[in-house]
Amino acid sequence: MFESMFDVDETASQAELRAAVERLERLKSQAAAAQARATALWAAKRQLAEESAGVRAHHRGKGLASEVALARRDAPVKGNQHLGFAKALVNEMPHTLAALESGVLSEWRANLIVRESACLSVEHRRQLDAELCADASGLEGWGNRRIEAEAKKIAARLDAAALVERARKAPEQRCVSCRPAPDNMLYVTVLLPMTHGVAVYAACNRAADTTFDGRTRDQVMADTIYERVTGRSAAEPVSVALNLVMADTTLFGDDEAPGWAQGYGPVPAAVVRDLVSDAVTDAKAKATLRRLYRHPKSGQLVAMESRSWLFPKGLATFIGLRDQSCRTPYCDAPIRHHDHAVPDREGGPTSALNGLGECQACNYAKEAPGWHVTTTDTDGEHTATFCTPTGAKYFSIAPPAPGTPVSRRSIVEGELSIDIVTFLAA
Repeated sequence: MFESMFDVDETASQAELRAAVERLERLKSQAAAAQARATALWAAKRQLAEESAGVRAHHRGKGLASEVALARRDAPVKGNQHLGFAKALVNEMPHTLAALESGVLSEWRANLIVRESACLSVEHRRQLDAELCADASGLEGWGNRRIEAEAKKIAARLDAAALVERARKAPEQRCVSCRPAPDNMLYVTVLLPMTHGVAVYAACNRAADTTFDGRTRDQVMADTIYERVTGRSAAEPVSVALNLVMADTTLFGDDEAPGWAQGYGPVPAAVVRDLVSDAVTDAKAKATLRRLYRHPKSGQLVAMESRSWLFPKGLATFIGLRDQSCRTPYCDAPIRHHDHAVPDREGGPTSALNGLGECQACNYAKEAPGWHVTTTDTDGEHTATFCTPTGAKYFSIAPPAPGTPVSRRSIVEGELSIDIVTFLAA
């Protein structure tokens, strides 16, 4: 019966299909509510177990958010959000939970309500919950902005000082992030206090209003930000370090296999060669090549080893190039730590096999009690196995290095193919 709920009748009428879409949307909301209940209960049982085991108060719950994220096949950075959402919804906001269970609210809209009430006391949060969601029928037809605005309005009335305090602390969260965009472009996002953000945008507008050189308004604004941040003209060569990994066959034009740029991802062969050419021919740029090796079967970079407790610079660089991003499953965060899968204190060697590139949060999470990480190398395929305190296992396999499949062997290195070149332009 359960499986039949998700069957789609291809002979159904349009009205029946519309009804099926509505029913499935309600099921998604009901599943989200059940997932929140299970998560909150999991957190409560973990708390009791750790109290019984005598775990120190400030260590309790450590690593649970990462377990929640893994169970949801989500990035670990989302774990705290999922855990906080579940606890607030189940323990403090019964009306919002009921609206979610009934399908009136989607998971995202319930999340907006929880988020806007986060600065309130438990008593005020429950009052907001009752005012906004006790009559769930009143939420019908409300979009994301209406839900968010109403929650903010009630929160401001209940405790204006709490909102002022949150606004006062908000500038502490200012940051810069980037993510790949299509066609070898990059999004750079800056989170700023409102006054600073408006000032930046106004400066770009002024530059666009007074520049008439054939560039579009958007191009002038983008170039203005680049020039004022770097102090260089947008037409000059980039002077920051750029790590590119590519096959030698790609570098010399024998194939069109994409390269890989650290912190960005795959880059078309033609673009890689252009970057190399520009750096080599420009007097202000410096180019160096480092020869690496990949395994003839898996295509992954092969190992290096050290007797040092800390990963030496060369080995750390190698691990970063091999792993490309944090090795925790579903985490795409940049590598911040080079750490031992089996800790050094337990006899884990400082080697590429036992080394993992991790983001800061994931590295700390796996140090929590009950976590175990091991690595294996089968036919050159580096695999990390993460075992959580509840006994679940998750696997992470290092991506293959750029280039076409290996089809030849090096005489000097025997089983290794000399195919990978690392290019550094500064």
